[in-house]
Amino acid sequence: MRKLEALAVDHLVRGTQPALRRTSTLLVDKWPSFGSETSSRNSEVIHAGIYYADDSLKTRLCIRGRELLYELCRRERIPHANVGKWIVATSAEQAGDLDKLRRKAAGLGVPTHFIGQQEAAALEPNVRAHTVLVSPTTGIVDSHTYMQHLENTFADRGGVAAYGQTVVGLEKRGAGYRALLRGSDGTESAVEAATVVNAAGLGASAVASMLLPPSMTAHLKMHFCKGHYFAYSPSRKLVSRLVYPMPEKNVQSLGIHCTIDLAGKAKFGPDVLFIDNSSDYSIRDEDVEGLRQKFHEAVKAYMPGIRLEELRPDYTGIRPKLYGAGEPFRDFVIEVPDGYAGFVNLVGIESPGLTSSLAIAEHVETLL
Repeated sequence: MRKLEALAVDHLVRGTQPALRRTSTLLVDKWPSFGSETSSRNSEVIHAGIYYADDSLKTRLCIRGRELLYELCRRERIPHANVGKWIVATSAEQAGDLDKLRRKAAGLGVPTHFIGQQEAAALEPNVRAHTVLVSPTTGIVDSHTYMQHLENTFADRGGVAAYGQTVVGLEKRGAGYRALLRGSDGTESAVEAATVVNAAGLGASAVASMLLPPSMTAHLKMHFCKGHYFAYSPSRKLVSRLVYPMPEKNVQSLGIHCTIDLAGKAKFGPDVLFIDNSSDYSIRDEDVEGLRQKFHEAVKAYMPGIRLEELRPDYTGIRPKLYGAGEPFRDFVIEVPDGYAGFVNLVGIESPGLTSSLAIAEHVETLL
């Protein structure tokens, strides 16, 4: 999901003079360009939609979003590849859990199938597995080109993007809303809107709290979850598809997995580190060796030939989670709060938000 603050507006007022009139939609983003947060700092995976509760928005919107995203990528020639994914069990105990996942996928109508150890070894000699569940509809996408297409389409249809603008105040005004914006240069402006869509990503809870009373935002508490990614140096192809370990029981993480980009280069991640600072994308030099050891230990369980010295820190991302360490699963929050018609909250849009993005847009449209 794009990390932005989007508002459908009637006009924008700077000081006392109208600067924009009769604008149908104004998109407000605090960063200088699109996709500067979670949308561009992830694994760029098109997920199949098999991990989460059957009746959850995450499941329903991921499955629908996957279909829409593949269709859009094919039609608009957005770089992508339906490379498929292996979910790997490394023991008999994990194999039992993997069969539960297969039956869950079948119930959702998402295709999966098992392959034997001999076939797996022939296809991916660098992978060691007791059992492999294949997800053939999983893929990868160039998220930057995808977001660029969305921005171009938005502009072609008359939308206006205001980058470098942060929402610092939001209040209800009659049948609509008034938002106070502050630019990167410190100047302030006001937006009067009939409709407000709060899709502010890591800042979504804060934006909601500007408008709603505390009694209506208790369920929107944000937890910032940092994830590191490590690239793998060898020029030879490591694998030809995505390789995931068995996910954690509470689906808080899908584990440190192996993905490939459209050029076939492998990377590993993300891990899970809850932090307080939502803009801390750093990888400190003093942490690198410990992280390298952590990643090597996790990955060698299903790729025993991985060499520690070939893992190098690449980038980090921060996920806007609605649950902290050890807490139970929380679904996406996509809601129109009671008494606030025309205001839509999108909070906790983490994975599989990128896959679900077009379906989320459909869902928001039905709410409005």
